[in-house]
Amino acid sequence: MPLSIPTRKAAAKSSVSRRPAPPTWVVVALACAGQFLVVLDVSVVNVALPSMRADLELSAPGLQWVVNAYTIAFAGFMLLGGRAGDLYGRKRMFLVGLALFTLASLAGGLAQAEWQLLAARAVQGLGAAVLAPSTLTILTSAVPEGAARARAIATWTAVGGGGGAAGGLVGGLLVDGLNWRWVLLINVPVGAVVLAGAALWLVESRVGGERRLDLPGAVLVTSGLAILAYGIVQTEAEGWASAGTLVQLSGGAALIGLFLLVQARTKAPLMPLKLFRLRSVSSANVAMFLCGSAMFCMWFFMTLYAQNVLGYTPLEAGLALVPSSLAVILGSKAAPRLMPVVGVRNVAVIGALVAAAGFGWQSTMGADGSYVVTIMFPGVLMMLGAGLSATPLAALATSGAGPEDAGLVSGLINTSRTMGGSLGLSVMATIAAARTAGGTSAEALTEGYALVFRTGGVVLLVGAVLMLVWLPWAPPGGSGGSVPRRLRVRRGWSRSSPRP
Repeated sequence: MPLSIPTRKAAAKSSVSRRPAPPTWVVVALACAGQFLVVLDVSVVNVALPSMRADLELSAPGLQWVVNAYTIAFAGFMLLGGRAGDLYGRKRMFLVGLALFTLASLAGGLAQAEWQLLAARAVQGLGAAVLAPSTLTILTSAVPEGAARARAIATWTAVGGGGGAAGGLVGGLLVDGLNWRWVLLINVPVGAVVLAGAALWLVESRVGGERRLDLPGAVLVTSGLAILAYGIVQTEAEGWASAGTLVQLSGGAALIGLFLLVQARTKAPLMPLKLFRLRSVSSANVAMFLCGSAMFCMWFFMTLYAQNVLGYTPLEAGLALVPSSLAVILGSKAAPRLMPVVGVRNVAVIGALVAAAGFGWQSTMGADGSYVVTIMFPGVLMMLGAGLSATPLAALATSGAGPEDAGLVSGLINTSRTMGGSLGLSVMATIAAARTAGGTSAEALTEGYALVFRTGGVVLLVGAVLMLVWLPWAPPGGSGGSVPRRLRVRRGWSRSSPRP
């Protein structure tokens, strides 16, 4: 159990390396490279699954677990990874996470049996869970609050969105040009370069004082999130009403409930519940969960539609989504320019509405649709909105908390997005399967996919309303955006007046 809590003064006094700080662009580039690798590996293996199955003679459950082993470990250990960065050093955890990820990629690429590949994917997910929170914490620690930090977060968001989008294209190129093993082996040289750069240029920082890791809380939240993620991913095979699914979901929820109870009573909690009293943290995480549940599905079902209905090859499907990948980058980079003009909250709402319009358009798809009308234009709208909303939500979610909790809030926003995406994909897959009722014709599949996009549009509209009534105008301190001057005058606010 933790022994003591640092005072506010001790918490503010972080242990920081005396080495001169590297150029900001170097820190941003290294943090974004780590984030790109983490997000890319969520989706890059999808197009390689048939080749993996043929080469290693994978069973049907084994094929599913190539994806699930990574996702469950990633979601389950994220909060623990974020807190470990606060206590033991953000640079140290970045290096540890990236080293684990890179070595596991090498082991997976060289795997000769099913169990070896699945074990490697689970260790990859663990490395990603340690690495991902550190990428955002290192970035926000290196860039001062204000417009510069908003632009840095926008770059981080764009790279993350681009990594998810690039998975299909990169996987298709590697499988067609080389073989499935390079889907994992490509991480090794890239990871080695980023490791060397991080070791050389990043400056260490950690929370001062005698605070120790809350081991009971760590065990409870990691087990709860892992079991919950396991239950969610199993719903595609077993259904939501099966006894196994209900036991897993109930067990995971019970462990998370017990974790919250322990956190309320322990002296030095892993996740101080006071964080959720911060409007910026609680509202942005709920909004990110909802947006992630809808937007994560876009890549999956667009790829299925392109291949199963329109007859695209895996590589052609990846190329078809390139404009969408560029759109998420454009939206992420445009958000910081809009945030000081119309307010952080309003940019997030506008992004959700733009994405909802794209989902609505996509839901009109037909079995004989053309590329421009049924893939490119709606895909651009969906991902433009995703980029516009993710940047202000990340800025809000990481604001307001003290420096001693920076890694934790970074892990929390990543967990919200990951768990939202996992839950959303499972729910949407169930919806699509129920609509097709076992049909495999192009028309039946299209009806199922169309219903998925209609449902996603409704979720985004609900999210937009929630953001409008709950999100604050701007992060505490006004970083990243502010209330427009004309609205301050209209509502009687001055520069010295507190903002909502």
